[in-house]
Amino acid sequence: MTDETNPLDPEGVLRDPHEHTWLEDMYGVLSGCTLLAIGLVLMQAAGIVTAGVAGIALLLSYVLPLGVGPLFFVISLPFLVFGGQVLGREYVVKTVIASGLIFTIVALAQQATDIAWVHPAFGALAGGTCAGIGILALVRHNCGAGGITTLALYLHRTRGWSVGRFQLMVDAVIVANALWAIPPSQIGWSALSILAINMILIAYHKPGRYLGH
Repeated sequence: MTDETNPLDPEGVLRDPHEHTWLEDMYGVLSGCTLLAIGLVLMQAAGIVTAGVAGIALLLSYVLPLGVGPLFFVISLPFLVFGGQVLGREYVVKTVIASGLIFTIVALAQQATDIAWVHPAFGALAGGTCAGIGILALVRHNCGAGGITTLALYLHRTRGWSVGRFQLMVDAVIVANALWAIPPSQIGWSALSILAINMILIAYHKPGRYLGH
């Protein structure tokens, strides 16, 4: 009789009961990418910047003739080398897939919807919360959402640093540099979106609280 706390895989080998199945990983990564992409679309429509590589992509999209999706994908690529060295091959493969999905879903969302205007408060809170939950889903499935997340995960695993608190510090620098690209009135809303994202990570990404991997 099989012990429910030690399930068998199809070949009869004991598996870690906390390990995600490949189907759970696929759905978790897809869900995370979708939520993150929706958050980016809302924040771009509101004319604000946000956290991490997504924030850098949004910032550059206001001054370069490229969409946020392509910029996010290009900026994320150099960090994959670092991720492969310190977090492993599985992390890199999943992050490459996630970056491509985010790029694709953002492009599809912009084609499938016609958002003429979003109030910055809604863009910051709703967009930031969607993006935060999306990043959380990716992290819980050993997947990154850009370069800042990769570095934050490395510091979390090697030194016990808080992913949310570290990203909050880095994101403060991003907002400070946004002064040359967006009106000063939008800076406060941008800071609110960053707070919304990182409070999700601070509240729900803690050592020992979640055992899946």
